[in-house]
Amino acid sequence: MSNTSGPSGLSLRKKNFLKFALLAFMLLAVLVAWLGFGKKGFIHLYRMEKERQGHLERIRKLEQENKRLMEEIKRLQKKERTAVEPLGRRELGLVKDDEVFYRFTDQKQKEKSRAKPPGKK
Repeated sequence: MSNTSGPSGLSLRKKNFLKFALLAFMLLAVLVAWLGFGKKGFIHLYRMEKERQGHLERIRKLEQENKRLMEEIKRLQKKERTAVEPLGRRELGLVKDDEVFYRFTDQKQKEKSRAKPPGKK
């Protein structure tokens, strides 16, 4: 008593198993797709972690800048000449009475200013 049906020669039991396996595979594929590409899936999680790392790096840089600025503020509050003098020279262009200030321009800037007639943009 063979349990074959149709020209394929597969038994009813094998056909049912294949149907079940195909259904299970499709459900598994849907589950994997949902876990990977869903609203809170692995890809979203990966992107959020990269964004988090970027924010942490920016925070670290800002903390370093804050520390540097706080140290400069403390030096300026103490009115240390070594801190105030370079700041005045750099920010305000101050020079001492016996100094002569020379400003050198870059060669490229000279060429650009010669190429454009005065008054034209």
